[in-house]
Amino acid sequence: MEDSGGVLALQDYIKDVDHSSLPRILRVCSGVYFQGSVYEISGCEVCLSTGDLVKVTGIKLLSVLCTDIINNTSFELPLDHAGQFRLVPEELPYSTIEEIVGLLPVSVDAFGSFTFFSKNDLIIENLTVPARTEITVLTVVLNSDAESFARCRLMGREETSAEVHLPFSCYGEFYECQNDRDYTIHEIMSSARLCRRRFYKTKSNTYGSPLVFNPIYEVQVRKNKVMFPSTLEVDVIDVTEQCKNITFVTPLSLAEVAVQPNEAFPTLAEILEGPGAKPFFCCSWFKELQKSKHLVLHRCNKTRKVLACTPKGRKTQQYFLISEGYGGQIKRRAREFSSVYEVYMAFSLSPGLRISVTRHFEGIEEEEVPALSAGEQLEVIRLHTINRSGNGLEDPQNVETLICKRIEDEDEDEETDDKEENASSDNEVCLPLFTPAHFVEKLSDKKKYRLVELIKNFSFPLEVKVANPDKILEKDPLAGLPALKLEGAVEETTVVVSLLDTPHKSFELPVRWLQMSLSFMSDPLPTTDKRPGLYLETVTEVTEHFYHEYHKANKNTIAPPPRPPKRTTVALPKGVATSKDSALHIKGSPAAKPEYSSLGQTQRRPPPPPPSEVGNFHMNFI
Repeated sequence: MEDSGGVLALQDYIKDVDHSSLPRILRVCSGVYFQGSVYEISGCEVCLSTGDLVKVTGIKLLSVLCTDIINNTSFELPLDHAGQFRLVPEELPYSTIEEIVGLLPVSVDAFGSFTFFSKNDLIIENLTVPARTEITVLTVVLNSDAESFARCRLMGREETSAEVHLPFSCYGEFYECQNDRDYTIHEIMSSARLCRRRFYKTKSNTYGSPLVFNPIYEVQVRKNKVMFPSTLEVDVIDVTEQCKNITFVTPLSLAEVAVQPNEAFPTLAEILEGPGAKPFFCCSWFKELQKSKHLVLHRCNKTRKVLACTPKGRKTQQYFLISEGYGGQIKRRAREFSSVYEVYMAFSLSPGLRISVTRHFEGIEEEEVPALSAGEQLEVIRLHTINRSGNGLEDPQNVETLICKRIEDEDEDEETDDKEENASSDNEVCLPLFTPAHFVEKLSDKKKYRLVELIKNFSFPLEVKVANPDKILEKDPLAGLPALKLEGAVEETTVVVSLLDTPHKSFELPVRWLQMSLSFMSDPLPTTDKRPGLYLETVTEVTEHFYHEYHKANKNTIAPPPRPPKRTTVALPKGVATSKDSALHIKGSPAAKPEYSSLGQTQRRPPPPPPSEVGNFHMNFI
C-alpha cells in the first residue's frame, strides 16, 4: 500500500497493507486511546496517543472475526477451524470480461474457481455461446498483437467441455454461478479474492445466513517485543514517505535492560515511563525516576538482599531492603517469644536454643502445663508427641510438646549422689506448643558480624542491632535504631544506575519491583574525577506495601500456633464443690446455684475479680 492521504481505521489499514512493504510508519489520528494513556495488552505496555508515530514491523494473522449479515452478530474462529464454507454468488452483473478478470488477482486460487454465465447469447467471430452456458476462467493469454484474452472452459450438455478465448472487450450482462467447491478458513484468508467475499457455512445440505470474514492480525510495533491486535479502535494514516529519516527509539523494560550484554554498559538512558502509582520505595532516588530524566547505567547485578524492619512497638515502623554488600558491623540481639510455639519455630531453625522465662506463668493443671517462674532458664532439647488417653469419656489426643531442660546456676552446691540419679528427669520440663508463656533468648554471642556473614551462618528471621555504621554511606539509616528484625534473604536482579548530575553515586534498581521503561541514548557519558559506581547505596528504605507484597511473592507465611486440646464437659453430682465454688466462698460469697456447681471438671478456672467489683460480683449470684 502506498502512502494514503486519507484516514483509515487500524483494522481496515492492516487488512489491506502489503506485507512485503513493511516496515510502515503510521500516525495515530484519533480513537478511544487518549493522550498519554498506557494500556497493558498481552503482557506488554502500549501507549497510543493522538499524534504518535507507530512503526509497524510485522503482521501476523491470529484469527478470523465472522459477522452474520442478517442477524448482525459476530463470533471469532481460529485459523484451524475444521468447518467449511461455500461462496455466495454476487448478485450484481459484470459488464465486460476485463471487469471479471480484473477482480481475479493473480494468486494460487485466482483462476479455476470462478464460473459465470451470460444472460444473452455471445457471438465470437464464427462461434456462438448459448445464453446461460457455464463459463470458467482458466487463465489470461496474449495474442500476437498483444491483445488480452481470457482462456475459458465451456461446460456443455452431458458434461462435455470446450475451450474458448474471450477478448477483454467482450461486452454483455454476466452473472456469477454458484460454486460447488467448499473452502476452509485458512484457504479463504490466504486468497486476496476470497477473503473479500461472502460465504455460507456448509452444514449438511442447508445454508445459514451469509457470513463476512474479517481477519484479526497481531500488529508488531517493536521487534519481537510489543504486539497488539488490529481490532483496536484507532484511526491511522500512513506517513512512511514523509517520515523516512525519523529515528525510532526502542523502549526497554528493566528486565530487558538486565539481559543486555556487558559490552552495552556503561551507557546513558532516558526514562520513557516512570514507576507506577503505588510506590514500593520511599528513598531519595525514587523521586528522581521521572519521565524524560536521564540516567547513567553502569552494570547489572545479581545480589542477595535482606528485608528488615524495626520492632512493632515503635510508633512508625520502618522497612528496609539491605544489600549483602552492606559494610556495617552487626550484633545479634536476643529474640523475644510470646508462646512455646514461637520457641519451637526458632529452635527448628537453630538447634541448641537457650531461653529465659520473662514472666511468671501459673500453669494449667487440667491441661498438664507446668508452672514457670520469671528468670528460670531452659535449654530446648527436642519436640515430643504425647498421647493423652483422657478420663474415659474423651477420645485419645496427640499433643505436641517441647522438651526443655532447666539450666542450673553454676555456683549451686552439688547435690547428693542419690539425687543426682534422678536429676536428669527432674530437670526436664514438658511444655505443650500452645502454652502462652513469655521467653527471651539467652545469648552468649558478643561477636560483630558483617551482613554477608549473617546470611551465610544463620537462619532468618534474626533480631540484630547495628553496632558500627557503614562508613562508606554518607548517612547510614540503620545506625541508631534500637533493633532490627531481619526477615529473610533472596537473590534479586538489579540494574546499577546513577543520576546524571552525580554519576559517582550509584544505587540499585530491583528489576522485579520496578515497572518502568527506558531507551538507550548515544550521547557521551558525563566526565567525572571519580570512578563511576565507586559509591553504592546498599540500604534502601521501602514502604509497608512493599513489605507485604514481598512476603506474598516469597510465600513467607507463618502458620498459627496450635490450639489447646478439646475438652469434654463432665457433670458432677450435687453437693460436690468445684474449685470455682471454693474461690467464691473464700471471697465471702454464698454458694453458687446448682447450674454453676455442675461445671465441667476440666473447665479452666477464671481469674478472680478485682476487689472493687466484689460487691457487683456478689450481686450477680443472689
